[in-house]
Amino acid sequence: MTHDPTFWLLARAAGLTAYAVLTASVLAGLVLKSRPFGTTLRPAAVTDLHRTLTTLGLGALALHGLALIADSTVHVDLPSLVVPGLVGYRQLPVALGVLAGDLMLLVIASFRLRKLIGARNWRRLHWLTYVVFAASTAHGLLAGTDTSRPWALGLYLGAVGAVAAATAWRALVPPLPTRPRGATR
Repeated sequence: MTHDPTFWLLARAAGLTAYAVLTASVLAGLVLKSRPFGTTLRPAAVTDLHRTLTTLGLGALALHGLALIADSTVHVDLPSLVVPGLVGYRQLPVALGVLAGDLMLLVIASFRLRKLIGARNWRRLHWLTYVVFAASTAHGLLAGTDTSRPWALGLYLGAVGAVAAATAWRALVPPLPTRPRGATR
């Protein structure tokens, strides 16, 4: 009996896609807050992009998990997708990936709970995005079977570099003041 690699390949592709989309979502969130392009980008459009990317990232993450359950290469069951440490394969890196997924769900759920928990707590909760990104990066680098390939390593290094640069911009450069609606230059 031969092993059908379809679900293993799907799991890998979906995991890398989820990581790339997560990176784009983090960058969109940083652009929204720091406004590095001045008034060229409308905040409402960037917010919509950020939410869309977040939803797409969640979908890719779900596909990653479901494909791992369907595959026979590594034993993964439904509880293993939400409880860190249940998968025996590369236990710590996989646990970091599960933790990142759990925290990602928490941050996404906070969008709907923003009025209930208040804007200040919502912003504090959003700082977990950096933990999600760091844990996802560690998960991919340490558990990903494609990490040794130059293109995959380039993806991770590029993502970390982009998020680090955007974070530095946000921390070091004061955001431009917003123009009132209807104001002209």
